[in-house]
Amino acid sequence: MKYERIRKGRFIKRPNRFIAHVEIDGKEEIVHVKNTGRCAELLVPGAVLYLQESDNPDRKTKWDLIGVEKGDRMVNMDSQVTNQVVKEWIEEGKWFPEVTLLRPETTYGNSRFDLYVEYGGERRAFIEVKGVTLEEEGAVRFPDAPSERAVKHLEELGKAVEEGYEAYVFFVIQMEGVRYFTPNRRTHAAFADALVAAANLGVKVLAYDCKVGADSIEIKEEVPVVLQNPELYEAAEALVPWFRENKRDLPWRKHVSAYRVWVSEIMLQQTRVEAVKPFYQRFMEALPTVQDLAGAEEDLLLKLWEGLGYYNRVRNMQKAAQQIMVDYEGEFPGTYEEIRSLSGIGSYTAGAISSFAFGIPKPAVDGNVLRVVSRLLASEEDIMKVSVRGKIENALEQVIPKECPSDFNQGLIELGAIVCVPNGEPKCDICPLSGFCRAKELGIQNRLPVKKKAKERRVEEKTILIFQDGETVAIKKRPNKGLLAGMYEFPNLEGKRSMEEVVSFSKSIGLTPLRVRELGEAKHIFSHVEWHMNGYALRVDELEKHCTEEMIFAHPEEIQKTYSMPAAFEAYTRYVDIRLGQEKYRN
Repeated sequence: MKYERIRKGRFIKRPNRFIAHVEIDGKEEIVHVKNTGRCAELLVPGAVLYLQESDNPDRKTKWDLIGVEKGDRMVNMDSQVTNQVVKEWIEEGKWFPEVTLLRPETTYGNSRFDLYVEYGGERRAFIEVKGVTLEEEGAVRFPDAPSERAVKHLEELGKAVEEGYEAYVFFVIQMEGVRYFTPNRRTHAAFADALVAAANLGVKVLAYDCKVGADSIEIKEEVPVVLQNPELYEAAEALVPWFRENKRDLPWRKHVSAYRVWVSEIMLQQTRVEAVKPFYQRFMEALPTVQDLAGAEEDLLLKLWEGLGYYNRVRNMQKAAQQIMVDYEGEFPGTYEEIRSLSGIGSYTAGAISSFAFGIPKPAVDGNVLRVVSRLLASEEDIMKVSVRGKIENALEQVIPKECPSDFNQGLIELGAIVCVPNGEPKCDICPLSGFCRAKELGIQNRLPVKKKAKERRVEEKTILIFQDGETVAIKKRPNKGLLAGMYEFPNLEGKRSMEEVVSFSKSIGLTPLRVRELGEAKHIFSHVEWHMNGYALRVDELEKHCTEEMIFAHPEEIQKTYSMPAAFEAYTRYVDIRLGQEKYRN
C-alpha cells in the first residue's frame, strides 16, 4: 500500500478523538486523525508525524494523520488502511490458494465483516481485520479503548464457524519488529474473553507485523499470538537462558533418553533430589534398559526401590515396561498420547518424558510448577483441585517455546525447587521472573499458592515384634495387595500391646521368650495413614524349630541383602543391625 502527497510535521495537541493540532512548515494546522483510539503513547508533544495532503479542495481539514515516529520505530496510525493491506496481501496469493471471490464489507447475521473469501473449490471464509498500534516493550495489544462492536463481531464469527464457514480475526500490527500480540485485558476484559471464546469455537486468530515507511505499509511476518496470561509468555523468554546458566548437575540430565527420564521422574515423586541420586544410580546399573525392567523379578525390584516408598510406583513401571515390550517391540513410544497411555504415567510424567527426551512441546506440571505459576499470575485458586491443574497445563501449553520445550519445562521446575521455594519466603531478589510476577507486585507471594489442607490421616497402632535366636531374625511377607504389598516386615500385632500380651502371643505360636526387652515407640507417616508403633525384642530358642506361623528366619546380613523391607520399620531394624534403603550404603 502506497500513499501520495506525504508531508512531515510535529504533534502539538489533540483536543478530541477526531482532530489534532500539528505544526507543518512552521504553521499550526488542524489535521484529521484516522484512528479514534487513544494513541496516548504515540501522540506526545513534539512527536514526528507523517501526514497526507487531501486531494479534495472542498474538505474542511486539508490533512490526514498517517504515521508517527516512536523512538526508532515507525508506526502507521491509519485505521482505515488495514482492510486494504490484507486485501492486497490475499490478491498477491500470499494467504489463500485458488481464490475465486474476494469481497469487502459482507453482512452475516447482525454484523458486517471486513472481508469474505471463497477459495479452493467450496471453502468459504469471513475475515475481521483489526489494526493494532498499542505497543509496550515489544508486546502489542488490542484494543486501546473499549469496543463493544468488536465483541459482537467475535460472537458472530463463532456462530459462522458453527454453520460451516471458516472464520479469522486478522490483527494487522501497524509497525515492525514486535515480540508478540495479546488482547488488552486491562482496557477491555470482555473483548479478551470473547477472543478466547471465539478461538475455542474454531475461529483462527492471526497477527502479522508490517513494514512501515513514511509513505507505505505492507504485511511482513507472522507474530506470536498469546491469548491468555502474557506473563507466562514473558516468562519463557527470561526463564530458558536462566535455566541454561543455573541448572543443577544431576545424573539424569546426562545421556538423556526416554527411559532415563522416566526412571528419574518416577523416583522424584514425593522424594528429594539429593535422596534420589544414589537410588537412581543403582537402579540404572541393575536395570539399564526397558527390557531389563520388564523381565526383573519382583523381589529385585522392591529391593532396588527399598527406602523410596510408594512401592506401587515401581510395580506400575514394570507393567509399563512390559507394555512397551509387547505393544512397541521394546522401543519407548515417541508421542505424548502413547506415553500417556502407559501404566502409571499421568500427565506430568508424560509431559516430562515428551519434552525432555523428544522435544515435544507439552507441559510438565508438578508441585513446583503449580507454585511458580500461581505466584506469577497471583492466582487465588486451590492448586489441589484437578481443574486448576488442568487450567495451568492448558495455559502453559500455549506458551511453551517450540524450539526448547525441555529447557522451558525444566526451568519452571528448577525455579520452583531452588528460587520460588515453598514453606518460606521465595528468593525474589534473584528470581529471573520477578519483573512480571503479579504476586510480587501485589506483595502476596508469601501466602501463595492456595493449597487447602488435606484430610487428616487415619492413625493405626501397631506392636512390632523382633523374634531373635542366636543367629537369625524372624520376618514375614506382607499380602500381595494393599499397603506395602509383597514386601517383608517384622511380625506385628494390631494395637498397642503390653509386655504380658506380647509374651502370651509368643507362646501361642510356639516361641517361648527367654528374655523380653521393650524397644520404645516410633511413628511412620504414609500419604493417608500414620502408624504409631511400640516394639519388643524377644530372645527365643531355635526360632525355626518351634514356630507354628509361616515366617522366614534369616541372618540380618541376608535380610539386608535380599529381602525388601519398608522404611516404616527403620526405627526397629537398627536393633538387629539391619540397614534399610540408603542407610545400608553408608559406612
